[in-house]
Amino acid sequence: MVISRKPLSLIVAIAFSILPFISTANTTSDSTSVAVEHVHESHVENHSNHEGLSQKEKVNAHIVHHLQDSYDFVFFSDEAEGKHYGFSLPVILIDNGLKVFSSSKFHHGETVAEVDGQYYKLFHGKIYKTDAEGVLSFDEHHHPTNAKPLDFSITKNVFALLLTSIVIFLLFFGLAKTYKTSHNNLPKGFNRVLEPLVIYVRDEIARPNIGEAKYKKFTPYLLTVFFLIWLLNLIGLTPLGINVTGNIAVTMCLAIFTFIITQFSANKDYWGHIFWMPGVPIPMKIILAPIEVLGMFTKPFSLMIRLFANITAGHTVVMGLIAIVFVMKEQLTTVGATTVSLALTLFISVIEILVAFLQAYIFTMLSSLFIGMAVQEHHHDHQEHHDGLDHSDNAIV
Repeated sequence: MVISRKPLSLIVAIAFSILPFISTANTTSDSTSVAVEHVHESHVENHSNHEGLSQKEKVNAHIVHHLQDSYDFVFFSDEAEGKHYGFSLPVILIDNGLKVFSSSKFHHGETVAEVDGQYYKLFHGKIYKTDAEGVLSFDEHHHPTNAKPLDFSITKNVFALLLTSIVIFLLFFGLAKTYKTSHNNLPKGFNRVLEPLVIYVRDEIARPNIGEAKYKKFTPYLLTVFFLIWLLNLIGLTPLGINVTGNIAVTMCLAIFTFIITQFSANKDYWGHIFWMPGVPIPMKIILAPIEVLGMFTKPFSLMIRLFANITAGHTVVMGLIAIVFVMKEQLTTVGATTVSLALTLFISVIEILVAFLQAYIFTMLSSLFIGMAVQEHHHDHQEHHDGLDHSDNAIV
C-alpha cells in the first residue's frame, strides 16, 4: 500500500479505515436467511441446542452458523456438557446512550443481557430489545418485530477486518522502510515475497488497464484492495470460522469504493460516451443513454456478487466435505468416512487457495478496467484518418 498526499488517496485511506464499521457484520444473503429459518422451524434457536435433530440437520445448522457472522469465537463445543470453548467479543450498542458489554452475557443466545436497565436478546445473529423474560414478538413470516438498537459491535468479521488492516499497514510500512534504509534498495526477509506481488499489481494490472499517464494515481487503491481481499480469503480458509468476503455487506462496500473512485475520477470523454455517444445517430443516442447509465451501476454490482458468491460457495463445499465424516459414518465406517473426507477436503482446500488469489486478482483487475475506461482520453484519430483518405482521393482525381 502506497501512502500519497493526494486527496484521492487520503479519501480512500479514510474509507478503508471505517470499512469494518460500515459493514454490518450480521448482514447475510437471502439464501442464508432461508437456511436459518429452516433451522428455526426445526426448533434450533442457536448452535448449541441440537437436541432431537438428525445428524444431517446438525451438519446443516453448523454450516449455516459457520457462514454467518457472530459475536464470539467458538472453536469447538461439548454437546453433552453444553459447553463452548472460545472467547467473546465486545458488544457496542447505541440505545439511549452508549452500551458496551461482553457478548458472553448472551451465553450464545440462551440468556437475556441486562445493561443499565435495558434488556437485549440475541436471536439468529441479531440483537433485539426485549423485556426481562426475553419475550420476542413475531409477524406472519416469523420475523421479530422488536426494536433493534444501533449495532457497532466488534464481531468476527469486524475483528478480522481490523486485524487484516493492521497486518497490511505493518507489512507495507516495513517494505517502504526497507527501500529507504537499504543502500541498494533491495528488500529483505519477508519483504522479498511482497515486492513481486506489488510489482505484479503495478505492471500487469494498473499500468496496462489505466494507462502510463495516470496509473500511479490509482495504484495505491488497487494494491490495498488486492491485498485486503487476498488476506481475508486466506484467513477464511482457517478453522476460525471467519467468512468476511462471503458477507455481502463487505463486498458491497468494496464495490462502492470502486464505483465512487471511478465516477469522481471520470473525464468529460467518459461522460460524453455515456450521455451523448459521438458518431451515433441522435435517435440511437436517446435509446443508448439509459442503457449506459444502467451500466454504471451494473459494473460494481457484478463486482459485489462475483466475490460474495464464489467465496460463499467455496466455504459451503469445504464444510460439506468435512461433514462426510459425520453423515456417512455408518455407511463407510468411521475410518472410511474420515479418509474420504480428508482426501476430498485436502483437494478442495488446495483449489480454494488458488481461488483466494484468483478472486483478489479478478476484483482488482475489473476495478482497474472500470477506472481505466473512465480516465482514458479518447482521441478520434479514426475520423481524422478517414478525412485524410478523402482528401487524398480528391487529389488523385
